[in-house]
Order: sequence, then structure tokens, then C-alpha cells
Amino acid sequence: FPQLNYHIMMGYPEILLAVICLIFFLCGFRYTKGLPWNWPLVGMLPTLFLNFNRLYDRIAEILELSNGTFQIKGAWLADMDMIFTSNPADVHHIMSTNFSNYPKGSQSRQIFDVLGDSLFNDDLDGWRRQRKIVHAFFNDQRFHKLTPKINQNTLEKGLVPVLDHASKHGTVVDLQDLFQRFMFDATCMMATGYDPASLRIGLPEVPFSKAMDDATEAILVRHIMPERVWKLQRWLGIGKEKKMREAVETFDHIAENYISMKRRELNDDDDEEGFDALKCCLTEDEMVVGSAMNTYKAMRDCVLGLMFAGRDTAGAVMPWFFWLVLKNPLVETKIREELSANLPVNEAEKFGFHNTEYLNKLVYLHAALCETLRLFPPAPFQRRAPIRPDILPSGHRVNPNKTTVVLSAYAMGRMESIWGKDCLEFKPERWLQEKGGTKIEPSRKFLAFSSGPRICPG
Repeated sequence: FPQLNYHIMMGYPEILLAVICLIFFLCGFRYTKGLPWNWPLVGMLPTLFLNFNRLYDRIAEILELSNGTFQIKGAWLADMDMIFTSNPADVHHIMSTNFSNYPKGSQSRQIFDVLGDSLFNDDLDGWRRQRKIVHAFFNDQRFHKLTPKINQNTLEKGLVPVLDHASKHGTVVDLQDLFQRFMFDATCMMATGYDPASLRIGLPEVPFSKAMDDATEAILVRHIMPERVWKLQRWLGIGKEKKMREAVETFDHIAENYISMKRRELNDDDDEEGFDALKCCLTEDEMVVGSAMNTYKAMRDCVLGLMFAGRDTAGAVMPWFFWLVLKNPLVETKIREELSANLPVNEAEKFGFHNTEYLNKLVYLHAALCETLRLFPPAPFQRRAPIRPDILPSGHRVNPNKTTVVLSAYAMGRMESIWGKDCLEFKPERWLQEKGGTKIEPSRKFLAFSSGPRICPG
């Protein structure tokens, strides 16, 4: 026993040393003079995983220290090195000057496979065809007449009654949930012609929203996890991939129901007044889609793409807008004063905020929304897969077989070299012109609506 105790006591220093080394090892994964270490075998991936809960901010810190562009080394033999950039010159080169060399690529299609062949996910000829269809839909006069009615309906039947009910009963509401429901209802009416009525008193359960949250989380993990690993998880049906599979089943079920309902509706009564994306597909509206979209998969992808884009853009930005305004009382005061000065009382009482004549006068409100989009863009990252070798304006070499390029709109909004020393402050004034009106910043600097040929069609 004494000899055993002696060996145990001799083991204590080694154990303590191992613990200390582990602590320093993990700390080293997080920071090395602000930049990640390139470790044997695993590359810089530990930095991404250990900062997963603040990934956007960690990437922004790295880019700030690297003049806007930095190469994250992937795991050995994984061929997943990533060049992150928030450099306006690199962004312009990738999204405009050398656009044809930087499609989203097959790997991106696999990562976002839940969206099928929608505009968001397509490339080259498929993307051009989808863009033409979406542009035709958004530019159609029937769409412009429909949008104000949808907004009015969603306000009067959804948002205002829910907020009034919460105010009367002193209940707390989750603004992000409310705005996502608002955008889900509005976008669903635009895409399918049906109101899912998710924004009602009592806030009914929304399977689509839960499925979208699960799918979004799985997509984020796919970006930083080796492809072989997440595909193995998908095959085994475990982890985030299990939730992704369940989400896809939910999407398919909802899309199938809407398509079946629209077919029955058109067979029973050809409603000339109705206008929505699904009807355009089913009737082969030559002004909008033609015959290319009259298949179940094409309609499913079109509807799902629109619903994804609608819910997680304005639905994500508006909660940040109110959070920022509440933390800046002076901004709130200026917005209220502008509304009082420019919006007639009778219009305010009817929630007539869709009148473009009045909305165009709300310059400060517009500036505050732009400032929100700068700090919290709805698409924090954009991924591109180069076809040919290239050298970015920053001097970084791009290898089409080993390198993925990732544009960080989130980091771009926090770059001192772009927005000045007050880049982290919420200042709508930076968007105001001296002679009045709102400044128009180039998309290479303000990436909230993307840039180049793939700029947001809406």
C-alpha cells in the first residue's frame, strides 16, 4: 500500500501539468494575438468551433486585424480552406468584376439542399432563368397592387390586435417571434395566396418556423464541419442532420398542401382577381413564368425560396431595429417627431403606412433602418466557389480545388477602415445627406442587399 500511495502521489504533478497544458491549449485555440493558430491536422477549425456562439463577432475581429481579408486553414486533407473577406475591393472583384468565376458552386448547393433549385441556390443558366422569373413577378403591376393590401391585412388582423392584447393584459411578447410571424404570413400570402394566420392572439404553433430554425442551424454547422462528417451524420440520422431531415419533411408536407389547395381552387373557380407565385406557376402565366415552372418540384422550390427569403430578412432585421432604437432614446425621439410631422393623423389611425407619398418623407426612419442593416445584415455571410485560379485585390491567392471564398457582410459593417472610428455605434445620421435625403452607399461597402448581378431582386 505505501508503494501504491507513492506512485499515486508521483502521478499528481503529471496530472496537474496535463490539466494546465489543456487549459493553455484551449485558450490558444481561442486567441493568439487576436488571430487563430494553424494547428497540425485540424488547422484553424478549433477557433470556429470554440467560438461558435459568437462566430460572427470572432470573424469580424479576425478581419479587423487582417486588413479585411484572412485565410482560415481547414483540416488536413479536407480541402476546406476558407478566405473570409470584408474588403470592399475584394467584394467588388468577386461579386461584379470577376462575377463569372465565383458561382455559389456544387458544395453550396449541397449545404443549402433544402432550398432545391430556387433562385437563392441556383447558378449559371438555372440562376439566370430563375432571376428572370422572379424579376417578372416583382415587376408585375398586379404584385404592386397586391403588396399594400397584404401589409394592411397583416397589420389589422395580426400585429395590431396581438400587441393591443398584450398591452391590455400586461404580458411580455417576443418581438422576434412576432415579426417572423408577420413576415411569414405576408410572404405566404404573396407566394401561395393563403393566409396561414400564425400572427393571431394566442400565437398558435407554427411548424414551418420551427423547421426553418432547425434547418438554418444545420446549415451553419455544415459551413464549418468537414463535408464527410456532416454527410455521415445525415446518413446515420443523428445530430443536426436529424433535425434537418425532419425540417425537410415539414417543408415538403406544407408545400404539398398549398399546391393541392391551389389546384382545387383553380378547378372550382378561376379567380381573376387573385395573384400569387403559385397561381402563376399553375396557370403557366406567360407574363411571369411560362411553362418552365409547372412541375411539383419547381413550384415547391419557388414557394419555399420565397418564404425563406421573406421570413428571415425583414423578420430578422426588425427586432434588431427596435432593440437599437430602445437603446438610443434620442433616435427614438427623432423618429417620433418625423412621424408626427409627416404622417396625417387619419392615416396613422388606419395604419395606412403603405402610402409611398408619406413613406418617402420619412428620411430619418429610412436612415435608421439602413443603419440597422449595416450592423445586423439578414445574410451575415455569402459563400462562393471559384472556378479558375485567381488573385484577389488584397493579394490573396484563390485555388479553385481547395479554397472557398466567404464574404462577411456582418464584419463589413464593423470595419473601422470602412465606416470610421464610430463604426460600432448606432448613428442614423451617417446616412443623411446635407441637402436632405438618404445617402446611397455602394453595394461593395454596404452588402445587406448583396451586390453585382446577384443583388436582391426585391
